[in-house]
Amino acid sequence: MDAQPGTARIRRSFVDLPHGQVHVRQAGTPGHALPVVMLHQSPGSAKQLEGFLLAFARSGRFALAPDTPGNGDSDPLALTQPEIGDLAAAQFAAIDALLPGQRFDLYGSHTGASIAMEIAIAHPDRVNSLIIDGMGLYSPELQAEVLQRYAREIAPDDEATHLMKVWHFCRDQFLFWPYYNRTAAGRLPNGVPETQEFHDFVVEVLKAMRSYHLSYRAAFRHPKRQRLPLIGVPVLLAGSGSDMLAGYFDELKSLIPQAETAELPAWGLPDYAVQATAVFSAYLDQAGAR
Repeated sequence: MDAQPGTARIRRSFVDLPHGQVHVRQAGTPGHALPVVMLHQSPGSAKQLEGFLLAFARSGRFALAPDTPGNGDSDPLALTQPEIGDLAAAQFAAIDALLPGQRFDLYGSHTGASIAMEIAIAHPDRVNSLIIDGMGLYSPELQAEVLQRYAREIAPDDEATHLMKVWHFCRDQFLFWPYYNRTAAGRLPNGVPETQEFHDFVVEVLKAMRSYHLSYRAAFRHPKRQRLPLIGVPVLLAGSGSDMLAGYFDELKSLIPQAETAELPAWGLPDYAVQATAVFSAYLDQAGAR
């Protein structure tokens, strides 16, 4: 346990499920506020959310973040083509093992947002409120393109080209959308993260190089436009203008007209996680008071 909010630290553990193990990061101590469960975007792992976990812990909340099956240190599902519903069921099983019978607030970013919304639809009795931080609503043409080109399978080879493939794949996601559109038209406003942070990101993707594409492709296939109106819990739609999916924000709002909205600061700011968590905390405090 953390002695006090100011000494928050990341703790790690595994949850045993029928398909294998789910790796979880957590910070803070259970207290008066509901726990916050955070689901990460693709690729990578909950390592990307450590700044948020620590910020929540320092504000007095207990926060936890599992690696999506087949990402980070979580075992993949025993399915050749898992769908978002399969990933949501596995993530809820892990959450329920850690928070048995408890209500919780739920956050998801990109792929994590698709998984989170399915958990909220399936378990409105357990999800107090939902934060969606970026989600893509692709046209049929772009959906077909990204399914074919975006999350390619990468295997180790004797010349170690897989190491450079992963490095450039990770780097170019910060620079272009889609990452393979390496043109002026595809250029994003962001830069590559600080070297150590970027290295950690690449390492997390390398860990799951053989299976990362499964959840990515599930997110691209997910019928979000049909599923979003089924959400029955309070929702905050949050997003940064520097998010490559920012252009879908207005359509997201039209599909969940009851949702509240919030603008997040630009990616890449040194205290981005702290600023964004303050926005999330303000909403969750309000949701908890209802």
